[in-house]
Amino acid sequence: MERGSPEATLSKATILVIGGGPSGSYSAALLARDGFDVVLLEKDRFPRYHIGESLLPSIPHYLEFIDALDAMIEAGFRCKPGAAVKLNQYSMEGYTDFSTVDEKFSTWNVTRSVFDDILLRHPQVNGVRVHQEMVVTSIHVDKTQKPYAASWKSRVDGTEGVIAFDWLIDASGRAGVMSTKVLHNRVFNQGLRNVACWAYWKCGVMYAQDTDREGAPWFEALSDATGWAWYIPLQRDAISVGIVMDEEASARKKAQARSTNESWSLMDHYREQVNLAPGITRLLNDAQIASTAQSTSDYSYSVSSYGGIGYRLVGDAASFIDPFFSSGVHLAFNSALSAACSISASIKGDCSEEDAVRFHTMKCVTAYTRFLVVVLGAYSQIRTLDDSILQDVSEDGFERAFATLRPLLRGEADVGSSLTQDELKCAMDFCSALFLPTSPRMHADVARRFPPELSDKSAPIMLPEDIACKVSVHDEDALHVLREINARKPIHAMYDVAQHFAEEAIYGMVPRIGRGSLGLRSV
Repeated sequence: MERGSPEATLSKATILVIGGGPSGSYSAALLARDGFDVVLLEKDRFPRYHIGESLLPSIPHYLEFIDALDAMIEAGFRCKPGAAVKLNQYSMEGYTDFSTVDEKFSTWNVTRSVFDDILLRHPQVNGVRVHQEMVVTSIHVDKTQKPYAASWKSRVDGTEGVIAFDWLIDASGRAGVMSTKVLHNRVFNQGLRNVACWAYWKCGVMYAQDTDREGAPWFEALSDATGWAWYIPLQRDAISVGIVMDEEASARKKAQARSTNESWSLMDHYREQVNLAPGITRLLNDAQIASTAQSTSDYSYSVSSYGGIGYRLVGDAASFIDPFFSSGVHLAFNSALSAACSISASIKGDCSEEDAVRFHTMKCVTAYTRFLVVVLGAYSQIRTLDDSILQDVSEDGFERAFATLRPLLRGEADVGSSLTQDELKCAMDFCSALFLPTSPRMHADVARRFPPELSDKSAPIMLPEDIACKVSVHDEDALHVLREINARKPIHAMYDVAQHFAEEAIYGMVPRIGRGSLGLRSV
């Protein structure tokens, strides 16, 4: 995959990208397509293992934009028609049907080693100089913290060197080279300090087998309210099954188990937690475990700024949200596209570098905040969240993320007031309606019984109290369906890249995302 020897190609680049995961590959391909000189350094050799197999319906749109969609379709990943979510063990599951988002595109549950490998091949096709097994050991910055060079070392032969650059995109994943080693601006979300534990199975039963929902992942709250579990069917009969649990609860359970069983193992812990998800236990009734158990901290975090003069942070190098809503690759692509547009805009003179940085930061903060509020809304149904969650939500980010919703939540008389705990909780409750227990039959029945404008996904947002004025309090099915439809409006809009990403104005600018015209324009 490398082009030429490291010594010949690793001394200078206009744009250096650190990391070949989704955000790094995507941003590198975008900028190279527009004629920029780009070098990408990846510390591992692809294909390499990575967790995070469930994708949102925005992903095919992003892939189509860089002409990578056909390659992903040919890979034969399992179709993901939607997602089933059970937050309450005493009611049926909720289901998000992705066909209501876009009839043209579905999305997939993917084997990330394969998905990421295909994606990393794409920058080279567009002229990027890609080097794998190349570790960035340090970033050189001037007195203003503007990066201008990076030291690298080959993991193959130990070769070392320094590459100078004009622009840097840090896509180094959770390592976050710029954030953790230079800027020290990573902030952890205190309400989502979790631990993940997972393994792979074979021969499990599919959720909703022999229906149009077959292949959908299943997400389920644990019966002891300490977290949730996932069940994601992959290719070739493989199934990813994992647990995400509050860090303190996980530590307490492990300590208690060790005190009574000296031979206790992580696999024992994993099996015990899976048994707290009765829906998943039923799907695994005749399945066999096919791997060891793995575990990692699953803290959610963000940065105070997603860029500065001469650099941008993207993907997990900038922020990470609990995987409940499968937002990881979406946020990686969103931030990569924003970084590419803002760098190109600065180089081409569309705006000042300072304005380009402000645009990129707020574009990323807005997307992050939308998903954060959804995830917090789901967790508020699973376990108690304390009031410290308010400090983890940026007020500017919330303002922009829910521009059409916030005036309804606070009332026009309160426009201009600061974000309150009650307002945030109302937004969380509104978004948690995404996971209400509904079915296609219920949706069809509501469409038959009520005026069409009530179920029109393009109609203005209605709050629960607005819906209650039109629906009997005893008509639970209709209340659930209409609340779910309205919760989708501010969230599902993000899945249309061409419309939403390119038309949402930030500081009076919108992106130009056409090939050959990457940048920003004033509106």
